[in-house]
Amino acid sequence: MYLVINLALFALLIGFLFKQQKAEYTLSRQVFTGLGFGVIFGGALQLVYGDGSPVITDTLDYINIVGAGYVSLLKMIIMPLIMVSIIGAIIKVKDSGSLGKISGLSIGILLATTAASALIGILVSNLFGLSAEGIVQGAREIARGEVLETRLSSVESLSFADMIISFFPGNPFADLAGSRPTSTIAVVIFSAFIGVAGLSVIRNQPELGASFEKFINIAQEVVRTLVRMVLSLTPYGVLALMSKVVAGSNYDDILSLINFVTASYVGLALILVMHLVLVSFVGVNPVRYLKKILPVLTFAFTSRSSAGTIPLNVDTQVKKLGNGEGVANFSASFGATMGQNGCAGLYPAMLAVMIAPTIGINPLDPGFMLTLIAIVTISSFGIAGVGGGATFAALIVLSALDMPVALAGLLISIEPLIDMGRTAVNVSGAMTAGTITSRVLGQADSSLFDADDDSDNKPVNA
Repeated sequence: MYLVINLALFALLIGFLFKQQKAEYTLSRQVFTGLGFGVIFGGALQLVYGDGSPVITDTLDYINIVGAGYVSLLKMIIMPLIMVSIIGAIIKVKDSGSLGKISGLSIGILLATTAASALIGILVSNLFGLSAEGIVQGAREIARGEVLETRLSSVESLSFADMIISFFPGNPFADLAGSRPTSTIAVVIFSAFIGVAGLSVIRNQPELGASFEKFINIAQEVVRTLVRMVLSLTPYGVLALMSKVVAGSNYDDILSLINFVTASYVGLALILVMHLVLVSFVGVNPVRYLKKILPVLTFAFTSRSSAGTIPLNVDTQVKKLGNGEGVANFSASFGATMGQNGCAGLYPAMLAVMIAPTIGINPLDPGFMLTLIAIVTISSFGIAGVGGGATFAALIVLSALDMPVALAGLLISIEPLIDMGRTAVNVSGAMTAGTITSRVLGQADSSLFDADDDSDNKPVNA
């Protein structure tokens, strides 16, 4: 009976969001309404039934159909979107030489901001006096530490050269199916080759080239329509995902590690401020910029999926920020798999600083700090080579510093809460790289950025 009541209340919230959509409220308003409803509904479940209640578990199983289903739909359109957008952008620009500039500048910005994020992690950890000493190890933490130690061998056996090799699309059809952690980058490279080959056909065989160009234009329009259809479901996905996070959180564990949680979010906030300062250097109004990207960051926060946010990331960069399609796709794709400011920059640096005193290392030693920043930056380039996001980033950094990786398991109880903020910052870093790259290369449409969102931000009622 309680399960039926809970699901009926959830259905009412869905109905309210649907009513907002029919009234053609802006997507931003719908997303934040879904976020607020999710917090209230999830908190109410915790308050009424208590933490760990079977009723909450059963309710979340059904609610997750909406949340996980929406994330799956987003992942469904990632590869088609990247492929047709990059091919179309190359054909439209008709300059294959710009590919090197776009990719080089995007990756350079991602790595530079990751290095800066690591420095922020070091400073914040020292400011809050974080240390792994004294943290209680329960059964979950010990088990997590054992799992991390078993995974260490696979990380240690993977060289930097192997990581780079994994980016190449040996089997593009398998990569289009997302068979590897590096499939996204592999599809980017494959699409770039197709685009360059298409340019050659257009130049050498104009009649065939015209047909190919028409085919790509049609494919782009079909995929764009598909993207709009899926993105129209964003408020419902945010509602379900946030309800699950709030209702499934253990608040006692959060309170016991509140110092680390607070330090993490202070560090993440500083990284976000850094992004806003960087875009202001290329003539972008940071306040307007933040307003336009907030719905994207909100979804990244609730979904905890940088890859799943790619469609919304690209759509916002192109339609709201005025970034070029090619730049938007390159930056969103690279930013989801390398140079992640939150997962691969801030987090491993904070863990290393926490663990350092337990093995007799002074975390304020300049040599240690410079070594840590260098390792974090280099390893962030190859996180995609092993998959697993922040966990593997921490494994690579801690093992490179000869630190006990099992201690990273101490934070498992608050991992979801921190991962939400980390993912939002990862996506912000990708959008920052795309915005700066577009402005520097002169591929930005300032009129789109300066336009108000009231009309453009309305979703398609599919």
